[in-house]
Amino acid sequence: MKEIPVYLFLGFLESGKTKFIQETMEDPKFDSGEKTLLLVCEEGEEEYEPEKFAFGGVTVEVLEDKSQLNPEYLQQLLEKSGATRAVVEYNGMWMVQEFMAAIPENWIVYQSILTADANTFRVYFDNMRQLFLDKFAQSELLIVNRADAVPNQEDREFIHKAVRQASRRCDIAYEYTDGSVEYDQIPDELPFDIEADVIEIGDEDFGIWYLDASEDPKKYAGKTVRFTAQVCQTPRVGQNQFVPGRFAMTCCVDDIQFVGFPCKYDEAKKLAQRSWIKITAKVRVQFHPLFNGEGPVLTALDVQAAQPLKKDVVTFS
Repeated sequence: MKEIPVYLFLGFLESGKTKFIQETMEDPKFDSGEKTLLLVCEEGEEEYEPEKFAFGGVTVEVLEDKSQLNPEYLQQLLEKSGATRAVVEYNGMWMVQEFMAAIPENWIVYQSILTADANTFRVYFDNMRQLFLDKFAQSELLIVNRADAVPNQEDREFIHKAVRQASRRCDIAYEYTDGSVEYDQIPDELPFDIEADVIEIGDEDFGIWYLDASEDPKKYAGKTVRFTAQVCQTPRVGQNQFVPGRFAMTCCVDDIQFVGFPCKYDEAKKLAQRSWIKITAKVRVQFHPLFNGEGPVLTALDVQAAQPLKKDVVTFS
């Protein structure tokens, strides 16, 4: 079955999402010569002007209800339009994972861009943190429109830290009202020495390491790490394996989840569920069923019992 490339545009109402898509469709460089399905999941004040698109063969379809977000209906829309690629204006109040679970198997997200309004960023983030973090985690680029409203370093650092709670790979661009663009240059320094013979992961830094290793596993290939973790016994990782990890919170108490990487250890069965350990392990990047692809897989070099940490829940920033 032929792959259908999907260009996913995220953002809340009045974030400049429709305007950005309109400008993208007016750009001749976006003309692939293919018919395009423009799927609109959220109608705002601005409307599309198809007559200004740089190419023809665009079919605009509006999803009136989330119930229409399912593989069968989306495939029907694609076949009716005859399109071989899709551009999606996603509803800001829907979780991105709902979209990922709803698209047909051959729909592949090629690019994901998030827009936000500088005037409302802080208020929206404080009140809809989980929705924001969900979109940061899935985006390659955050475009902060009307950036004149965040001219100082303190505002920029707030936005930078907000994004880094969910992703270290999402770039940030500030677009001003005159059309000029400035990219975020705040460095992401790691709180541990990645060049050390044994990388010591501080108890409060586990979330940062987990996020960084998840997004750039090759950075840690062949490295040795040491950290304190809890034991997770699960049949999903296979024989003589377990998951050393921590409970992590992305936005609120209701969003706590266990995160960690599979670890090969001959005496894995002897480790008690939820017990605390100090582990030294070698990192390799290889295929594992837990990832449905390649990712960081640990091999335990030393495992010792450890005292429970007083602060047992970590964050990603």
